[in-house]
This record gives sequence, structure tokens and C-alpha cells, in this order.
Amino acid sequence: MAKDSSAAKARPMRARILERLATPITAAALARELDTSRQKVGYHLRELEQQGLVELVEERRKGNVVERLVKASSRAYLVSAEALASLAPDPAAAVDRFSSAYLIAVAARSVREVASLRERAQAAGKTLPTFSLQADVRFPNAKARHAFAEELAETVARLVTRYHDDRAEGGRHYRLFLGVHPAAAPEKESPE
Repeated sequence: MAKDSSAAKARPMRARILERLATPITAAALARELDTSRQKVGYHLRELEQQGLVELVEERRKGNVVERLVKASSRAYLVSAEALASLAPDPAAAVDRFSSAYLIAVAARSVREVASLRERAQAAGKTLPTFSLQADVRFPNAKARHAFAEELAETVARLVTRYHDDRAEGGRHYRLFLGVHPAAAPEKESPE
């Protein structure tokens, strides 16, 4: 139980470290920026490096010490649902299409598919044509939210009917995903 607790407490610190590592920095400089001990930062950096999330940029001697300049190994990180094995959500298994479980399953499938397609496109030296749309809307009540969902569904169905062509020679199949959920309030950062 203590191991799970300490791992959970490490997440905010590691997230802060990864966020800062967009550009190379030493552990000592990072500790000063984060106002924490060099040892604590060094510990988290070693763990992140072992996980392949941080990489060495260069080593340089400064007096009797060798400084290691490190940076994040990527600009963004995605935890694949496959890494969760049996916990990976399956849209086909969801009974209620208005449930949060169904939304999570569809969104997770979309993330898996796009990540895989992006990797294949990069390996082939191509770009992956995608389109994203995000908007915030504040509904005055449940009735307005329901009316919005109905109108959105009708509009999307009309567009799909107009542009979908099963017989298009050389056409490419695309998956459209729309999800609406309450916006999460920003989390307060817990003290380290």
C-alpha cells in the first residue's frame, strides 16, 4: 500500500519535471527552478530516464563534477490503452451510448488509432491528414443541452450523408468522433 501511495505522490513532481524538460537543463538548475532539493530532482530524473521519458543531451565537466544536461525525449506522451491490457475500454462492449464509459472507450480507440497511423505515416515520410475541432459551450439547463445534442446529431448525419461515398475510387475511409462532456475545473497543484 505504501508503494502505491509514494508512486502517486511522485506523479505531480515528475509531470512538472517533464513539462520543464522541453529544453535541456541540468538537475541542479532544475532543482533551483522547482525550489526543491537536487537529490529529489536527481532521483526523479533517473527514474524518468530509465522509463525512456528523459534523454541525455551532453555531459560536461564543471570542476570536480560532471554535469548532465538532459531533456524530455518527446514533446508529448501517450499511454496506450494496450498498456493497460484488460482494462482497455471497448466501444462495442458499452451498452449505454450516453454513458461516460462509452465516451472514454470511443476516445481511447480514437487515440490508439491516430497514434498508430501517425507512427506509420512518419515511418513512411508522410503526413497524416486529420482535423480537430474543440469548443466550449455553457448550457443554461438540461433541456438546452438535450436540444443541442439533437441538433448536432442531425447536422452531422446530414453532412455524412452528403459527403460519404462507398463507391469512391481511391477514396479513403475516415472515422468521425464527437464527444461532449462537462469541462473539468483546473486541479489545484498539491504541495510536494
